[in-house]
This record gives sequence, C-alpha cells and structure tokens, in this order.
Amino acid sequence: MKKDEGLYYKIARPDGWDFFTGKTINYREALGGTVAAPLVGEKRPELCAPGVLHASRRAEDCFQGGSIPCSLYRVQGTPVVQDDTKAGFRAMDVIKELDPAAFFKWRYAEAANPVNPFTLSPPEITPDIVATLQQWASVWDGVGASVRDGVGASVGASVRASVWASVWASVGGSVWDSVRAYIGYIFAPVVKGWEHNYPYQPAVDLWKQGLVPSYDGGVWRLHGGPTAEILWEGKP
Repeated sequence: MKKDEGLYYKIARPDGWDFFTGKTINYREALGGTVAAPLVGEKRPELCAPGVLHASRRAEDCFQGGSIPCSLYRVQGTPVVQDDTKAGFRAMDVIKELDPAAFFKWRYAEAANPVNPFTLSPPEITPDIVATLQQWASVWDGVGASVRDGVGASVGASVRASVWASVWASVGGSVWDSVRAYIGYIFAPVVKGWEHNYPYQPAVDLWKQGLVPSYDGGVWRLHGGPTAEILWEGKP
C-alpha cells in the first residue's frame, strides 16, 4: 500500500462530534483509534444514508452535510461506496487532527466569524466613500455568476449560510450582491486571477467600514448601524 493510499479528510463539529447527530461519534476523542458506523442491518451501503461514515479526498469537498465552523481530521479507510467527491466507510481510522485556519488557504477564520457590518459604527459619508461606492457600482452586475463560478459548491454554500445569517435580519435580500462580494473575498486567495486583484474589493471595503450598498434599479443607498439605516442615497 502506498503511504497515502486510503487517506481522506473528515470534518466534524468544533467540539469533535459528528455533524449528523452531534452525539454519535466524537472524532477528537477517537484520535489514534478507529470509529465505526452504527449498523443498519444488511442494507446495501449508500452515500448520504445511515450505515456509512463519510469522508473526502479533498478537504473542500467535506462540507456536504457539514458547516463552518468545524474541526478537521485526516482519516484512513477502505470505502464501501463512493462518488466523485465523497466516499462512505463502514469504519475508518482517525489519524490526525488538523487546524482548519492553517490548513485551508482561503480565509477560514473570517468565514467562521464573518464581519457583520451592522454591528460596526459607520463612518461619516465622505467623497472618498462615495467614490468607493461608484467603483462598486461599475462592477456589481457580474458578481453573482463570477463568485458562483469561482467558489466551490459545497464549501461555498456553507460560507454563504454563515455570512447571510449575519445580515439577513437587518435588510434582507436587497444586499445580496454585497454578500456575494464578501463571500468571494473570503475565497479570493485560492481563485485564479483574484489572488492579487479581487475585482469586487470596493464592496468589501465598504462592508468592513460598516456600510452596505443596495440598489433598486435607479438609486443607490448606503446602509449602516444596527437598524440598517439609510445613511446616503443618490447616483454615485
């Protein structure tokens, strides 16, 4: 057997418990040992079904059924069923725990604790801020497809859920393009062409100052503060 043959990645809750039930298997406590799936009769093993444990060859593919924040493990085993992104095991050895913030080359720490702009004290709206909004207005229309294509599906969905939950209660769907831009920023270090020049940085610069733009098809607005108050509106 080659040294890395049968090696996979597995994510679990931050405390080590499995995502599926939160009380069946603790991967941190099992380090150096073997974990087994609860038996479900003699039913043929299926992915995303009881009776198998799931892991992936690529750590970024582990987020189907998981979320951020998480703990991350290197595991080893022989799959009984698999597809292009994940494999199912009756049992697996838990080899090592990895630090997600150090392992992932995208901004995991910020994905786990996203900036909520509406918890920040927004600045006075200056000509420089309006100029940043103008830069965003010149590129915002393509952000949806661009971020969707650039960010992996399962891990991207997990980050979207984390970021969107932080702002939805404030203003709802009117700021979705800014949310997309912030998500793209989290993954920019690993997206070709974005490493040194992220095209939607103006929205991120506003976001991190406590300002979130919205657009109704005719007028741009800047929202800020705990009630997402309109602090500026017009055509930049």
